[in-house]
Amino acid sequence: MMTSSTAGYLVQRIARLGLLLLMVAFVVFVAIRLVPGDPAVVLAGVDARPEDVELIRHEMGLDRPALIQFGLFVGRVVQGDFGKSLRSHRPVIDDLAKRLPASFWLATASLVVAVLVGMPLGVVAAIRRGTALDFISMALSVSGVCMPTFWLGLLLITLFSARLGWLPSSGWEGARYLVLPVITLAAYSMANIARTVRSCMLDVLRQDYVRTARAKGLVERAVIVRHALRNALVPVIAVIGLQYGYLLGSSVVTETVFAWPGIGLLLIDAIKNRDYPVVQATVLLIGALFAVINLASDFAYAWVDPRIRKR
Repeated sequence: MMTSSTAGYLVQRIARLGLLLLMVAFVVFVAIRLVPGDPAVVLAGVDARPEDVELIRHEMGLDRPALIQFGLFVGRVVQGDFGKSLRSHRPVIDDLAKRLPASFWLATASLVVAVLVGMPLGVVAAIRRGTALDFISMALSVSGVCMPTFWLGLLLITLFSARLGWLPSSGWEGARYLVLPVITLAAYSMANIARTVRSCMLDVLRQDYVRTARAKGLVERAVIVRHALRNALVPVIAVIGLQYGYLLGSSVVTETVFAWPGIGLLLIDAIKNRDYPVVQATVLLIGALFAVINLASDFAYAWVDPRIRKR
């Protein structure tokens, strides 16, 4: 049963989510109008007559005051209407629906790899603190944080695709096409998860209940898994949620390097072609996904640790 504190926390977080999405919509609306170029000219063509351009501007509502344009934009978005692409002349929502699954699978697979690799690295580094294993684990983590995504992607393509010919370098036609993009995208999140797990484990291992469990004669594996790791995972949940949102939002570079047919590549193509409706919708979608994932992460964190709901 949902308690009053849980319901209050839920309402508060949903209200913040709505405000955040409104701010994202405003930033996208303003930013796209600061980009050089007139969407009416793009739609009409560079050789179009001035009266034709003005007619298109009127049909698109670009001749109205900015606040009215923003209100109409928000109203259409609430109804699920993101307009039509200036390039393909298809509804933008159709292009997003076609590209979103590719980005979803890429981000999800990258998160799974980041968790499966990052958590054991963090645990080993904490248990073997000060040893060679700790040094190697943290060296890999630092490398994952510091290494530019595009550079890692190009390095993997050069090694495993161009030289060895083991894996494809672009596109999406099966599981083999996921390997290189997933490794590239997961590197940063893996490093963050490993460092967070190590820090949390070191803090938990110093607690009295861990020392008590060892004093009772429990085997070390039981102490680590049942007592230390279970409690250390509480703050890690929030980090994993943030990393999932990061993976969805930061896949633009990875999708560009590997020609991955997701929303990131769609955004880059739309910016190149001055396809303003697609740019607005894609950025807004990425922001909304990030906000919703963070909200779900907060709920999971609050469910695991009830103290969060009382703040």
